[in-house]
Amino acid sequence: MKVLMFGWEFPPHISGGLGTASYGLTKALLKCGVDLIFVVPKAYGDEKPGSIRLVNASDISIDIQDEVFKEYLDKMSYLEVDSQLVPYATEEEYFRIIENTQKGFTAEKGSIHSSKFEFSGGYGKNLLEEVKRYAMVAVSIAREHDFDLIHSHDWLTYMAGKEAKRITGKPLVVHMHATEFDRSGESVNKQVYNIERAGMEAADKVIAVSHMTRSIVINRYGIHPDKVVTVHNGVEPPQTEKDLEIKRHLDEKIVTFLGRITFQKGPEYFIEAAYKVLQRDDNVRFVMAGSGDMLNKMIRRVAKLGISNKFHFTGFLKGDDVDKMFAISDVYVMPSVSEPFGISPLEAMRSNVPVIISKQSGVAEVLKHAIKVDFWDIDAMADAIYGLLHYNALPETFKKYGKEEVDNIKWDQAGEKVKEIYQEFLRQS
Repeated sequence: MKVLMFGWEFPPHISGGLGTASYGLTKALLKCGVDLIFVVPKAYGDEKPGSIRLVNASDISIDIQDEVFKEYLDKMSYLEVDSQLVPYATEEEYFRIIENTQKGFTAEKGSIHSSKFEFSGGYGKNLLEEVKRYAMVAVSIAREHDFDLIHSHDWLTYMAGKEAKRITGKPLVVHMHATEFDRSGESVNKQVYNIERAGMEAADKVIAVSHMTRSIVINRYGIHPDKVVTVHNGVEPPQTEKDLEIKRHLDEKIVTFLGRITFQKGPEYFIEAAYKVLQRDDNVRFVMAGSGDMLNKMIRRVAKLGISNKFHFTGFLKGDDVDKMFAISDVYVMPSVSEPFGISPLEAMRSNVPVIISKQSGVAEVLKHAIKVDFWDIDAMADAIYGLLHYNALPETFKKYGKEEVDNIKWDQAGEKVKEIYQEFLRQS
């Protein structure tokens, strides 16, 4: 069985949960005996794909005179979109990454009529343009490779998957990691919404990362329930146990928020809960690790509340830095307004950190040994934080049983379920 898989990120070049989830699933599928051709807009040369055949879309030449591309070009329009569309990085951060990276982020932005497109591989104001060009290149890739079915991750690659299916007639599976309603609430961007809906309508099967996401797909996008299946994410084991033994240099307890500082993640609720905790106990430090469009607003709010001396903003963390942050944390909080799944609580639990998560998260469906609160209930959140910091039996219980629980939430299980979905198509063909 060979699968043509379209992604947007591949480690070590990831900006958030999409890259982490895609990588975890691909490794699990390989263990299940599935051959993968994984396509990314831009490869940087330092990836370690193992047995995966990694295809760099920036290296693919296309024949603009081909009737298929002429037809596609006639239907394409290029739009600049504001930074609220960006899934993981703000516009400012995106261009900072471009400027500071020596691994080839800089794009050669050529004419649409060139025979090869140089993708930035990131997130910026030309994101929709790159998504559409990626779909064009997908046609060439689909023609050049032999495979049994197509798998597209998130809206960024749905157009690519749809075009690959159109040109080959092979079955299409699309993976919904986060909907536009998760990212933007009720103020959805219609262009992204339409791409998501069109991709799911064209798909033969839609994989949702939680029952919550499945419900949104069915009720807000009108996708038939029989077509939508839930496959919960897993978590990667820590690379080394040594990462979990970082020496602390502070006497205070540390409470951590780790994620994008955007509407979806609920950072303001974390800050308000922190203020309430500090009124009761001054011997606590709060860390907000991440970046996003609400960062400056959150810094101003912390200053206005007068808790700047107890609050730290680290910027975006990844890889070993995430493990090191969890190693010195006493509590992890994920107050997301709408979280399709949420891998970071699992990463915290594998590091023996008790977690508080919002009830409005997909991961709440699979976790028993986590404190669950409504994202808006800052009093309950503050009480939970205070309790975990002051009643020793409580965190010890969550550490013991939480670690056992998360050790059984593996990508291998997700891989087996996805393989079964693939096999269903192959039996029908």
